[in-house]
Amino acid sequence: MQNKEFDILVVGAGIIGTSVAAELSRRGAKVGVIDKGTVGRGCSYGNAGWMTPCFSMPLPMPGMFLKSMKWLANPNSPLHIKPSLSLDLAAWLFHFMKAMNETQARRAVEGLVVLSQKSVDEYRKLGEKYPKTRFEQKGLLMVSRTKEGVAAAVEELEYVRGVGVTGKQMTGEEIMAFEPAFRPPMLGGVYFDQEAMGEPFQVVQAMADETRKHGGEIIENCELIDLEMSGGKVTKALTSQGEIKFKEIVIATGSWSKSLAKMLQLRIPILGGKGYAMIVPKLEKQPKYPIMFIEKKIAITPRENSLRIAGTLELVDQDFSITQRRVDNIKKGASELLYLPEQLQVEELWAGLRPCTPDGVPLIGYHNKISNMMLAVGHQMLGLQSGAGTGLLVADLIDKKKPFVDLEIFAPNRF
Repeated sequence: MQNKEFDILVVGAGIIGTSVAAELSRRGAKVGVIDKGTVGRGCSYGNAGWMTPCFSMPLPMPGMFLKSMKWLANPNSPLHIKPSLSLDLAAWLFHFMKAMNETQARRAVEGLVVLSQKSVDEYRKLGEKYPKTRFEQKGLLMVSRTKEGVAAAVEELEYVRGVGVTGKQMTGEEIMAFEPAFRPPMLGGVYFDQEAMGEPFQVVQAMADETRKHGGEIIENCELIDLEMSGGKVTKALTSQGEIKFKEIVIATGSWSKSLAKMLQLRIPILGGKGYAMIVPKLEKQPKYPIMFIEKKIAITPRENSLRIAGTLELVDQDFSITQRRVDNIKKGASELLYLPEQLQVEELWAGLRPCTPDGVPLIGYHNKISNMMLAVGHQMLGLQSGAGTGLLVADLIDKKKPFVDLEIFAPNRF
């Protein structure tokens, strides 16, 4: 690659980076995107494929303190915090506990719902142009076999209903009639009727296609080595393929953001939360709807000729290894819910890191120490869900337009 120059350089070609690049390119900016790998092959590749405003609850919701202590003690829990003698982890947990209050949780949910609903609207339009994304808005089932689980589902419905998410409570009998693929018995749950799904990798590819279509350039296998500063601004990126100059830079590097921040002597408290996903052959009793199994925190997504099963969150920072015990727990949990064959064939197994902030809310906006650097990081498990909306928000901020959501919720300098 020869030395390049752009109006805006986006670092990271996952769902956040490509959404930002696509929207800025549509608006006429000369955009460049770099990624140390290839488009959409990071965290954006292996998620459940959900575009679901109903799941806008940040991880440190009120009442999570006792649960988080149990997670520390139980490596088999659906949500596990791996103990470590790390100052970064200690600081992260301090802010995590601090965020467990009703006022902060309510504001976070309001902001995340708005961002997610904007995203669904954008994905619908994207799906009309790119059928390969397989966008479908058929709703989502949240189901349980216990009184506690049903109560949790109803509580979540009531929580998000106040900010524009629609749904209804269903009995076990109604759920079994609505979705015959379940193993009985089913006690009850909630059906959110406006939620959507798509193929996550193809959605990222479509955003990349949009970027290129409008004159943007995506440079793959291009690792960021250093950033040069001048007068409180970043002016040049030194990469494995050469130098890149720009007027503004957007950081959309997911779980790698903490390492990049240290390069600039900034604080971006993000830990990697490891999630798993597997693709298995289409079932004889294939579900029609996306499903969240409350007790096991397992996500089921029907595909055209297969089934995606995803689950668990391990706060492990930069550990990409696969823990077979957790994979087995996902299989076992899914087999309690659906008619899986005894010898389940796994066509593809994936593990990746969700970029988790302590308060469960992404950092979006200009950093106060570097006037031309925009952060769009820390979307935890909501990257696809809120990606297209983040692209709109970042583009509006760069264009000096009034944002469509309260920016204070996403303030990039709040820690």
